[in-house]
Amino acid sequence: MMQQPFTGSLIDTAGPLNTLQIVENQYRFLIGASTVGTVFGMILLPTFTALFSRTIILLANERGSVLSVIKRSFSLSFLKQGSKHIHLPKISYLRGIGLKTIPMRLFVINIIVTAIYTIGVLSALYASLLAPNRAGATIMASGLINGIATILLALFIDPKISVLADDVVNGKGSYLKLKSISVFMITGRLIGTIAAQLLFIPGATYIAWLTKFIV
Repeated sequence: MMQQPFTGSLIDTAGPLNTLQIVENQYRFLIGASTVGTVFGMILLPTFTALFSRTIILLANERGSVLSVIKRSFSLSFLKQGSKHIHLPKISYLRGIGLKTIPMRLFVINIIVTAIYTIGVLSALYASLLAPNRAGATIMASGLINGIATILLALFIDPKISVLADDVVNGKGSYLKLKSISVFMITGRLIGTIAAQLLFIPGATYIAWLTKFIV
């Protein structure tokens, strides 16, 4: 929601000369930044897992009051306790994880969904340069593209992860399998942002072509 106005402004300030190349380079840099951000997310995963666990416990103690949790989270004592949960990933966490425990279809869909989310807005904006006479239609097509990714996420990924987590909590599932899937889901996101570099221009070309049947 916040990304589109800022990335759109890059088109406005690109100038009349070599606009396509300038905007492509800028957008590829942003896609690369999403890859770097994913790597940082992987590094911070143990820290955020510990912090979210404490937050859930605190939410239960506050009888579900989100405002009370937010108020307490800014207290000095809470911040001191939170600093003790800063951890870096350890190689030992990967022990026992293998390809046999990973649903490959889930892994591939996660890569596709991440790639679509990464380039949805950027490809639609770039498509407005490829089809300037249909600029409005191409830009608004980003909602359609991201909507497809959201449907894939809701149908194939979220339910599977939720059921696995519930099975582990209820003692019916394997924690190793859940851990393996969580690691490969993060890895899939990383691969998805890299794949987005390959799909960026084809995605923009497809959107520009698709809008010919709308306008």
